[in-house]
Amino acid sequence: MPATLEHERFCAEIIDQTRLFRDILDGTALDTPVPSCPEWALRDLAVHVGDGHRWAAEIVRTRAADAVPDEAVPGRGGPVRTSDAVGDAAALDAWLAESAQLASDELRIAGPQAAVWTFVPEGRAAFWARRRAHETLVHRADAALAAGSGFDADHVLAADCIDEWLGIIASEEAKQHRPALRTLDERAGETLHLHATDTAADVAAEWLITLGEGGISWRRSHEKASVALRAPLTDLLQVFFRRVPPTSDQVEVLGDATLLDFWLEHVSFA
Repeated sequence: MPATLEHERFCAEIIDQTRLFRDILDGTALDTPVPSCPEWALRDLAVHVGDGHRWAAEIVRTRAADAVPDEAVPGRGGPVRTSDAVGDAAALDAWLAESAQLASDELRIAGPQAAVWTFVPEGRAAFWARRRAHETLVHRADAALAAGSGFDADHVLAADCIDEWLGIIASEEAKQHRPALRTLDERAGETLHLHATDTAADVAAEWLITLGEGGISWRRSHEKASVALRAPLTDLLQVFFRRVPPTSDQVEVLGDATLLDFWLEHVSFA
């Protein structure tokens, strides 16, 4: 499904979502573990977000025809750590802000139709604007879980985030990277319904996902399914990206819960 937002909006969201991410880090110890990314502390998560911005910026800046090697990305890895915790936090914050600005600026200069390398067939700069906005949104949820703070998101952006990820995991490239996606046909013909319970009619945040022998298909629709996941949209988003378990009190599962578990296990890139 095409993006529901314009390129310029995604470019702005890269900066806005990174700012909200930085707000969570402000005053939170950078060695705080991230429960949804068990091998990482908050500093690792922050460097991952900033590195992703800088990698995308370099791909777009150079109009790369292939993936840019990590070592070719300026400023990758974040600021050098010191024994000054306060200074380290300030340096990381400034580096994150700069990373987001770099990505946003390069994407605006290029425009959505600039031909660049992407890991799906799209091959346009628009892919990276959308990807970096949504990647940061999801990692902001990770940071909020680590810090014990609240998480919310614009409904149109959150719904498009689900659309985008469904498109990615349906691609042949994703199946090559994540072989488990090729085994979804074990339950071909079964369906999942994602139902956001708190959105306005103009957002229409409901999805019907069908598992088929050749992959998955989906549409925004209110229909009966083998299993339904109902929750406010931000909670639905967090379950969809395995940040919150489907057994959480925040969500309701109706029908075959084993199918939902099967889906979540097989589509995860964690």
